[in-house]
Amino acid sequence: MSIPEKVRRIYHSTELIPLLLFSLKWLFIASIIGLLSGAASAIFLILLDWATNYRELNNWIIALLPIAGLAIGYTYYSYGSDVVKGNNQLLEEIHSPKQMVPLKMAPLVLCSTIITHLFGGSAGREGTAVQMGGSIADQFTKIFNLHDRDRKLLLISGMSAGFASVFGTPLAGLVFGLEVFLAGGTRYTAILPALFAALIADWTCRSLGVVHTVYHIPFIPKFTPITMLYAVVAGLFFGLTARAFSVIMHWFQHQFARFVKTPYLRPFFGGIIIAALFYFIGTRYAGLGIPLIKQAFVEPLPYYDFILKLLFTAFTLGCGFKGGEVTPLFFIGATLGNILTFFIPLPLSLLAGMGFVAVFAGASNTPIACTLMGLELFGIESGLFIAIACIVAYIFSGHSGIYGSQIIEIPKHALFGRHSGKSIQGIREERSNV
Repeated sequence: MSIPEKVRRIYHSTELIPLLLFSLKWLFIASIIGLLSGAASAIFLILLDWATNYRELNNWIIALLPIAGLAIGYTYYSYGSDVVKGNNQLLEEIHSPKQMVPLKMAPLVLCSTIITHLFGGSAGREGTAVQMGGSIADQFTKIFNLHDRDRKLLLISGMSAGFASVFGTPLAGLVFGLEVFLAGGTRYTAILPALFAALIADWTCRSLGVVHTVYHIPFIPKFTPITMLYAVVAGLFFGLTARAFSVIMHWFQHQFARFVKTPYLRPFFGGIIIAALFYFIGTRYAGLGIPLIKQAFVEPLPYYDFILKLLFTAFTLGCGFKGGEVTPLFFIGATLGNILTFFIPLPLSLLAGMGFVAVFAGASNTPIACTLMGLELFGIESGLFIAIACIVAYIFSGHSGIYGSQIIEIPKHALFGRHSGKSIQGIREERSNV
């Protein structure tokens, strides 16, 4: 037997050697992804703070929102038609790898999101960070000459890194990358690189001076069958609200596509409507809405806050402005939880925290990631209530969601077994044809 043959047999007969090489390889690659994604998120968050502060000091700038929308729409129409799908494009490449995600996705979505917030659009930030992380990570496909199976690991790691760094929640970022592309399922093949990328991205972002918002739930009641039932009821409301957001946002997208045939004019006309509404009712629902989210944890708010934020965000994203859905969903969930105290006898701050993560869990079909996010943001003491709210919201949001390219791995009920293997978008189209 030749020496190379002996080496080959030893290599394949000893599990530790290939596992060690796999770990070292992905520790190296994921470290680079984490550093770059974390730095990109830091730059994004610093610019976002500047844009928000400037707009709040100069509310007149909201009158220019239609021009900002036209600029965003025309830029994507002319230079970004191959990256316009955003997060859904990343999910599609994980399911069926076809072509590398262009690096231009990162600067395009960063600049367009900053413009959206600067001029008062109601949008979030998660989508931007995830797209930047995914597009940055995918560039290493060519650099390291990786196969399709490794490319999936790259994309998942980049998405985990972006999510972890933009919210300061590395465990939630890890699981979000593993959970988001399959509703009702997950894949552990990327768990090691996704973990490394999420941890390093979060560390990098914090090291560059970014300070994440802190939320407090000062009192957690004793967990009993009664309080558990209260949490289930709250989760039901959060799930139905998540479903409503997804349905309304995609309805706005459909209506704009139906009546405004030129894509880059959609955010222009949408911007006119949004700016006009803000002129009459004020700018309470512009931008991220972080101050109101924090307020929802400490004092009662108007019952209509969550409804109007839902409509403004669904309209903003539906007409073509760029940004994420998550922080607005935090706003919607926290303010909804805030008003649920009128008939659910749980502490206001606890219900706000439950809604904060549960509405997002229902809209994104990522209940485990959102439960971990709740633990990282609010502490383990609230864990049981957070988990119940997220899981029940996930169930009652049905086969809907903000990510149309998400595939149903395991249906939420056996009655809907025919949905297995179909995308959220495909199910949505089937319903519209009935």
